[in-house]
Amino acid sequence: MGSTSSARASLAPLPDELLRAIDSAGYYPALVTDVVQAALGDELVVSHLVHQETTFDQDAVRRHITVLAVTGTRLVIAHADDHTDDRPEHEDLATATTESVPLSAVRGVMLTHVVANPQDYRPGSLGREITLTLGWGAVSRLDLVPASCADPDCDADHGYEGSIASDDISLRISADAEGEAAFRQALDFARELSASIGR
Repeated sequence: MGSTSSARASLAPLPDELLRAIDSAGYYPALVTDVVQAALGDELVVSHLVHQETTFDQDAVRRHITVLAVTGTRLVIAHADDHTDDRPEHEDLATATTESVPLSAVRGVMLTHVVANPQDYRPGSLGREITLTLGWGAVSRLDLVPASCADPDCDADHGYEGSIASDDISLRISADAEGEAAFRQALDFARELSASIGR
């Protein structure tokens, strides 16, 4: 009992705003809070983003939560989701995984703005939906297309050309689905993380 208490005492407290966001997401908040705090250790959170998503898979409804937290040195990613237990004595299962990435290893922060009716765009609004994509080299995507030449009559095989993109995590945040506050929080988080890796 004493060793557990002393281990918890060495952990930095999570910001109230982050605790409220985890609680509001509603996915086993006590579990998610403990997992995030254990991954952060004694480092303080500079910026954070909590994203909850529900997906439908044939007969099952699956819930997912992703918590991104930036400290002075690291990007901590925590992901928890439901799993189906196929045993006859079925019980609910959740898995929670954390990853810690040095800020110096984060290769890119890509923000895609989706803007409906761009002809009516109001300066400063930045649309109502974004996709935030972070890359640090754990997962790379290779996009290949057949290579061609400028001669329309050429039927030679020119091989393939393509690009490699780092695409470790991608989150879609919509002001209409998650609310204006969640959308603005995602924009602020992206700006803070971009500035952190640019130093």
